[in-house]
This record gives sequence, structure tokens and C-alpha cells, in this order.
Amino acid sequence: MPISDIGIVGSKDTMKISQKGLYALQAMMLLTRRYTQGAIRIRDVAYEEILLELKNARMVESVRGAKGGYRLRRTPSEIRLSEIIRLIDGPLAPFGDADQLRTLIDRDAEHRALYQVFLEVRDAAARILENTTLADLISRGPAAGSRPKAGERKSGERKSINRKTAEKKKAELSVLPMLARGEGA
Repeated sequence: MPISDIGIVGSKDTMKISQKGLYALQAMMLLTRRYTQGAIRIRDVAYEEILLELKNARMVESVRGAKGGYRLRRTPSEIRLSEIIRLIDGPLAPFGDADQLRTLIDRDAEHRALYQVFLEVRDAAARILENTTLADLISRGPAAGSRPKAGERKSGERKSINRKTAEKKKAELSVLPMLARGEGA
């Protein structure tokens, strides 16, 4: 069996988060942050396609009407990153199928140690994604050193001269290139 068949070299089936996958994860994080506020309207057509996939997978649901939009169908603690990535991008592990790696370990004594390490990396990546929920991500909070939100200032920074622009930026949720509005917004 060629090494490329298990996703180590030159395979399209290796774990690689696509831009679409990243947007799906970011959209799910936004819905998680706003989970208690009801449905959130999404104004970007590209996100509508992603949210439709997530809806068909029963991770989100759509709500009709004036206060309609999208919301999580299950609690954030029940939705694992692995589900989202598998849905949008396919297999999780960076080195392909575990059974194929085990076959290489058994058949190729000269490179057994190398394939064993690949299997360990594959298993570790899958385990982390399987055991991390949306609630886990949100509980970690913003990363240290992250950029301030619109309307916030770093210490010592001058107040914005253009107040209208600052107020407009503060009103927008710019987590993603999409704009979202919920009941409480």
C-alpha cells in the first residue's frame, strides 16, 4: 500500500480545516455565545449555505418570523468540534485512516516506529476534537492579547474623534464577515 493512500503525503483526505470549515466553526461559536438570546439573523448568503448544512445535520435550527434566524438545536455542551469538522471538511485525523496506519505498522518493520508516531498523532488530534465542545471553547474566553472589540480602547489610547463611527462599530457584531442581530441586540 503506497504511503499516499493513508493521507500522509499528497492526499486530499487529510485533516485540513477549509475556509468553509473555519466559517462553520466561527458561526457555531457565535450561536453559542448568543445561545440564551434566541435566534440570530444571518445576513450573509455564504453563511446561509453553511448554516443549511448544519441545519440538515440537526446542529442548528431555523426560526421564522420577525424574531427569526438561526439558533443551536442542542446545547453547546452537546456539540463537539469533531461533528462540525467532519460534516464540513471530512475526516478529522491528519494522517488518514487508523486501520491503514496499523497495516503499515504491521507490514513495514523498517519504518514501524515512524508509522507508530503518525498513529499516535492521529489519535491525539481526533481525541482532542472529539472531547472539545462548543461550550468548552466559549468557557476559555478571548485569547490573551486579542484585539479589543469595536468601541474599546487599549490603555493610553486617545478617544476616537469620530463618535458616529465608533458607535456604529460598537453596534455591529464583527466576529465574522457576517452581521448578526438577535432579540437582545
